Amino acid sequence: MQSSKPTHVRYLILLMLFLVTTINYADRATIAIAGSSLQKDLGIDAVTLGYIFSAFGWAYVAGQIPGGWLLDRFGSKKVYALSIFTWSLFTVLQGFVGEFGMSTAIVALFMLRFLVGLAEAPSFPGNARIVAAWFPTAERGTASAIFNSAQYFATVLFAPLMGWIVYSFGWEHVFIVMGLFGIVFSGIWLKVIHSPREHPRINEAEFKHIAENGGMVDMDQKGKKSDGPKWDYIRQLLTNRMMLGVYLGQYCINGITYFFLTWFPVYLVQERGMTILKAGFIASLPAICGFIGGVLGGVISDYLLRKGHSLTFARKAPIIAGLLVSSSIVACNYVEVEWMVVGFMALAFFGKGVGALGWAVVSDTSPKQIAGLSGGLFNTFGNIASITTPIVIGYIISSTGSFKWALVFVGANALVAVFSYLVIVGPIKRVVLKEPPTNGGVEASGKLSQAHS
Repeated sequence: MQSSKPTHVRYLILLMLFLVTTINYADRATIAIAGSSLQKDLGIDAVTLGYIFSAFGWAYVAGQIPGGWLLDRFGSKKVYALSIFTWSLFTVLQGFVGEFGMSTAIVALFMLRFLVGLAEAPSFPGNARIVAAWFPTAERGTASAIFNSAQYFATVLFAPLMGWIVYSFGWEHVFIVMGLFGIVFSGIWLKVIHSPREHPRINEAEFKHIAENGGMVDMDQKGKKSDGPKWDYIRQLLTNRMMLGVYLGQYCINGITYFFLTWFPVYLVQERGMTILKAGFIASLPAICGFIGGVLGGVISDYLLRKGHSLTFARKAPIIAGLLVSSSIVACNYVEVEWMVVGFMALAFFGKGVGALGWAVVSDTSPKQIAGLSGGLFNTFGNIASITTPIVIGYIISSTGSFKWALVFVGANALVAVFSYLVIVGPIKRVVLKEPPTNGGVEASGKLSQAHS
């Protein structure tokens, strides 16, 4: 690293996070785009499809804490690269389940979705670790919002493509094409990603800018033996009121996300009578609004921070306002005109995008010792919704014969998240962990410099 005009390598790192998260969410959404065709070919009812949709979530949740531990133990670069390659391979294999008999195909599809979830588990804790290492505090909201907004961009970019593939060639091919994208990208990841101290393209001026303004640049450097995950740290996080409020909020936000990732295309086909080709294109419209809202939420949050507002206000204001807007999804029950349905869905997705700042909050609050594990714990609670939402909606549709109460359920999630951030979370600040007693009972306080409170 040499002193000169600052480089901007961190923006290349952010581009990589955006691209990998786009692929990540496209691979999650393959099953939703293929859902209606799968139901016809394999004879699957709504409840069974709900369980298949949820298979990803069971493993994704179970893998969060082990995935976070692996990130803290072996670093973001290697663990993430292995994650990308393996989830992409399991995505490819889903394209071949139709070769089996109906019952075997259903079991194989469930197991492969389960394995995709397990392989993807380190991805978002890895994103949060990399952002915490590469970005100063006042840039972290925008950076987190940009990688998080890739979930909408994935739908914008790939939903029409995947709808066309299913319509033209059959549902099997969508898994093969999308999986191959990821396998290629895993090699690119290994070439481009490094920690700030080790990146060959960063200079001293950029490194100092990051390090002196809150970036945890040495997160992946080998430290003393006491560094790294300790199970007592998890207990400390689970007894922290702020973190519990953040966890509940993320669970509810993900409830909205997983409606769009699983049942939304099915809603357009079965409740609104669209073809799968049209549904693929229509699904991209709310996603465009979600993408715009997602980036805007981070930009607004960091703008408020730079204007001198507290970190608490700067993060909470977009979250609360955005989620209130997202509850408008319930209005779809009261309109029949197609463009109005799409309009309310777009408004709801825009609001959800603005409010989806949970990963910025994680980067602001995670202790250096366990940044990966902290992100994993956050994602564990948040992605319980990936299990419950598809199943609950499946049962609602099965028992009522329509999506009306399903949309009420989704809207209620937004309001509970608002309550959590307003009442439970309190001030947002870096969590200070206490080290277990050492040296004959002398307790060292592993304090990190606190962000703005």
